[in-house]
Amino acid sequence: MENEKTMKIVTNLDRAGVEALLAQVRGQAQSKNLPELASLFNGVEGMPRAQLELKVANALKWLADKPEHASLGAQLEMAELNLRNI
Repeated sequence: MENEKTMKIVTNLDRAGVEALLAQVRGQAQSKNLPELASLFNGVEGMPRAQLELKVANALKWLADKPEHASLGAQLEMAELNLRNI
């Protein structure tokens, strides 16, 4: 139990916060050599909410069988929770 990490869930991100989070996911995906995942978040700045929701959902599906990238999934889940604020 000592090695368990806790992530603070933030549910009050605005558009800029969500876009910054998705850009962070994009950068981490690039650094982990996951170009398919990273490409989902190219050009998210100013994208309509419905498109962002679709991209996040597709990314979560893509990550579903990749437990080694759980931290990216957790960030995307946080983005998903905040999409209603856009």
